[in-house]
Formats: sequence, structure tokens, C-alpha cells
Amino acid sequence: MTRFFQYISTAFLVIICSCKEVPAEAQVPKVTKTVFDSEALLNRVKILSSDEFEGRRTGTKGAEKARQFIINEYKNLQVESFGEFQHEFTFTRRGDTIKGINVLAKVKGTKYPDDYIVVSAHYDHLGKRDGIIYNGADDDASGVSALIAFAEVLKESPPKHSVILAAFDAEELGLQGAKYFVDKMTNNNIVLNLNMDMISRSTKNELYVVGSRYTEFLGTTISNYKNPTGTKLLVGHDGTDGKQDWTYSSDHAPFYRAGIPFLYFGNEDHKGYHNPSDDFEEITPAFYKNAVSIIWSLFQDLDGLEL
Repeated sequence: MTRFFQYISTAFLVIICSCKEVPAEAQVPKVTKTVFDSEALLNRVKILSSDEFEGRRTGTKGAEKARQFIINEYKNLQVESFGEFQHEFTFTRRGDTIKGINVLAKVKGTKYPDDYIVVSAHYDHLGKRDGIIYNGADDDASGVSALIAFAEVLKESPPKHSVILAAFDAEELGLQGAKYFVDKMTNNNIVLNLNMDMISRSTKNELYVVGSRYTEFLGTTISNYKNPTGTKLLVGHDGTDGKQDWTYSSDHAPFYRAGIPFLYFGNEDHKGYHNPSDDFEEITPAFYKNAVSIIWSLFQDLDGLEL
């Protein structure tokens, strides 16, 4: 995840790092009965954040392996590609031209087939630095695995609106994949973006949602939402509560700039954020399962509306 305003003072960092983290086992939330395969959900995070994928940096063999893994999962679920599964784009960074590749799948809607809800997560991460692999389990193997869980359920229970499942590339390099996608989709009717970035690691058992303040129907939906889990869904980090504003922090930002309603789901930064310790062993599985259940049930509420 690319969270702006991350360069804060050294003194503040010292204060934050000195706070004792509550052990995950001390805050095991109630896990709702999932409609998706929760063990497969965890296993995909474990695979994508293994050393085999070398941190999934854009343009590397590890990123290529991640793409093939995602595509194979979709093919096994018999989910259609959106045009093709792989959509190439280029961008310039520090004078270099870099190629990125988004992975896009589609489930056709039964009632509003020409209106698209885009469910997104980014599959790239930081790669290697000084020979050390940054595996990015929470950031954002967790979102990608949830994306595949959506495919799993939508294939069996088709949505009312058509859904594009977007695994974006080059998020860590400036939201490049999402920017390209939004630019190319301007002639299509995208009615909503649900973006998932860092949803598997919280010792506080808290999932934040950003975006409801900007669109009336989203605010109403969140206000009326009945949470089926023991995990807290909190509205915040949206410029209203004095906390870091995440409005432009991940792949939902290009949608927002284009005037497309969005909800972004994420947990707060932890000691593994953009560090080598963002490993599978450090996620909080019960929280993660609940987080995906919350996002799925909110999707169902929104899909039932005429957007």
C-alpha cells in the first residue's frame, strides 16, 4: 500500500514503536460462518507471500509468477477474463519506461449487465532490497486472495451488477495500474469501486472503511449496515477524525478523482508495514476471515441497489 504522509517525525515514530502491541491471541474475534472457503483464503496468502514470489515487484519474475497464480485460480473457478486476463500498460518513473500488467476477470450481472462494480486489490509489492525479500502478506496478498474469494462466490451466486475483479499492478509505484484502468474505462459505466488493501492483520480487531462520506448512498448503506461478525467496522481515516487520511492512499484514488463512488477497506499500519516482517505468520487469521466476510456482505447490500 502507498500511504501518503508516511514520512513523519522521528520522535513520533519512537513514541509509536514504544507502544506495546496487544498479542493477537488475546483478541480472537468471533468468526462468522463464511460463504467462501476460508482455508483456501489463508492458503493463497501463504503462497503469494512466500519467498518463491520474491516480493512481487512490478516487472520481475516474481510478479509474473503472481499473475500466473491469479489467472490459474480464475481458470480453475471457470471465471471469465475481461477481454483478456492480462492488460499491459507502460509508465515512466525516474526517467525509465516500465511495463506493468493488470489482471482482470469478469462476472456478468443478471439485472444490470452494463453497469460495473469494480472489486480491486493490488498484487505487486516491494520486491527485494539489499538481498532481503519483502513478502507483503498483508500488503497486499491479503486483498488479492480476497479478490479470488469473491470470484469463488460470485461464480456460484451471480451478482445483479456486472463485476470486474481487478488485480492491479504497480500500486507501490504510484497507483499506476489503477490509473491506467480508470483512464481506459471512461466509456464504460463503472458505478462503484470496492478496494481492499491490507485487510489481514489487526491486533485491535478493527477494519476501517473510507469513502462513505463522499457519496450519499454509501453513507446510508454504512450507517444501516448490520455487521455479521465480531470484528469492528469503523468509519475513519477519511479526513474527519484527525487520523491519517487514506482517501488517496491506494488504488481507489483514481476512481475517486474520476468521480466514481468508492469504499476502501484496510487495517491500520503495523510494524510489518513496508518491512520484511510482513509475512504470513504475522497475519491475524480470525480477523482476516471476518474482514472478508464484512466486505462480502456489504457488497451484497450494495449490489441489491439500483446504482
